[in-house]
Amino acid sequence: MILKIIVVIVTIAYPFIVYFGLTHFDSTVVMFFIITLLTIKGLTEKQHNTRKVIFVAVFGVLVIAYFWGNQQGLKLYPVLVNAAMLLLFTSSLYAKQSIIERMARLKKPDLPESGVQYTRKVTIVWCIFFTLNGLIALFTALWASNKVWLFYNGFLAYVLIGILVITEWIVRYRVKQRA
Repeated sequence: MILKIIVVIVTIAYPFIVYFGLTHFDSTVVMFFIITLLTIKGLTEKQHNTRKVIFVAVFGVLVIAYFWGNQQGLKLYPVLVNAAMLLLFTSSLYAKQSIIERMARLKKPDLPESGVQYTRKVTIVWCIFFTLNGLIALFTALWASNKVWLFYNGFLAYVLIGILVITEWIVRYRVKQRA
């Protein structure tokens, strides 16, 4: 339980840890620390899809770090997470149930057809979000300063996720009211 809490905190604080680490330590030390924490996160994750996303991102960081350097590998982690999430959500659109529909059915197993259509649209919205967020994260990793990278990936991206979640909740509430 304590390990899980630490892993969640480290995941949220990832950009701050990388920024601090790169300004105070050698990038190899930071890379070893981050890869160790991400591997622990992957091993302790109970959801199979989330575990896959984490390990794809960790593998991607290692490959990028090998070919491009540790600092770039560390800064591209948010890009890889967005790409993995985009792949996960997009692939679910071709499955029997989209990922959002599966989550909705946990709360309401007898989801009506209108709910299925709504969850499909929400899945598409998240796909668009992961695309745009990943592209901005890529831009900040390749062409922006470490401070800009930290601001976007450590703050603004989380704010945007929160805005999307709240907006979807409000829209869902209104759609349910009309039904």
